[in-house]
Amino acid sequence: MPTRGSKKPPTPPTPALAEARERIDGIDQQIQKLIAERAGWAQRVGKAKGPLKAAIDYYRPEREAQVLRKVLDRNDGPLADEVLLRLFREIMSACLAQQEPLKVGFLGPEGTFSQQALIKHFGHSARGLPLSSIEEVFQEVEAGHADFGVVPVENSGQGTIQSTLDMFLTSSLKICGEVELHVHQYLLSRTGRLEDIERVYSHPMSLAQCKAWLRQHLPHAERIAVSSNAEAARRARNADDAAAIAGESAGHVYGLKTVAGPIQDRQDNTTRFLVLGRELFNASGHDRTSLLVFVRDQPGALYNVLSPFAKHGISMNRIESRPSHAGLWQYAFFIDVAGHVDDEPVKQAIAELGEYAADVKILGSYPVALL
Repeated sequence: MPTRGSKKPPTPPTPALAEARERIDGIDQQIQKLIAERAGWAQRVGKAKGPLKAAIDYYRPEREAQVLRKVLDRNDGPLADEVLLRLFREIMSACLAQQEPLKVGFLGPEGTFSQQALIKHFGHSARGLPLSSIEEVFQEVEAGHADFGVVPVENSGQGTIQSTLDMFLTSSLKICGEVELHVHQYLLSRTGRLEDIERVYSHPMSLAQCKAWLRQHLPHAERIAVSSNAEAARRARNADDAAAIAGESAGHVYGLKTVAGPIQDRQDNTTRFLVLGRELFNASGHDRTSLLVFVRDQPGALYNVLSPFAKHGISMNRIESRPSHAGLWQYAFFIDVAGHVDDEPVKQAIAELGEYAADVKILGSYPVALL
């Protein structure tokens, strides 16, 4: 009989529960064994490619996209597609990092949505390099200090990020991937109290995404635009009367409390990011091609540029005009079309495009973003 104050022994699990736990332990052992086996085969693939040294020599985004699409095709539940994609992405990331982790530049500091996009695309085993501007991301990849870069290019509610597009006018980099990230904005502060806030820091686009909420809840607070949401969080941690609009991860990084959130005006708020590299990759089977087209100043120029895509049955996903910097009132068009540059219809359309355009620059052909 137990003495007074002593704890009762834990109730033994029922036979059914004990059996389930034993079965789970056995499955865990099988999973671990299979992951180790996969890593071993990844090493053999590396050896088969020859005396390569860096992870970038082994990385093939088209192959990863094909693997992940098969994961989605096989999924019958109970885990959601997003969960399985995240698990397999991390397994592939860890296997690739056996050689040397990929170095990926992103718009920093730590805690930005760009960093979240990097992790979603490359996994946690990639080495993130926080950089101070979109221009610096381009420069570090061009110089070879980073293997790849991740930059925002457009938001579902606020449109295109012009500074990213303008970099392609002179850059030699290629787009080799894209990431779509559902963006949830939070109001963060040191005290966690709404009544303390007199000024709000954030990136200009994030301020625009939350303008209705701010108008209703903080109509008199000063709104201060900064270079990134993480920079906003870094500033907000220094004063009780300051707050930042940023992602939850920025709050964890900079020790801030959540005042409210999500506070974005649109619940489907999504930002598209581009993955920058130094070369074009092969087709994955479900790709997108981005072009930069400089048009001649003549009647019907834009019609002539677009007609080859219609003729060859190619869907156009996006078109955006920007000053070409080549002369006064001269414009370049950024065009996204379905398909890979090596697909015959796309190849033919681009060839015909050259008859009407002053110049055509292939910015990249890359797998369409998954979930």
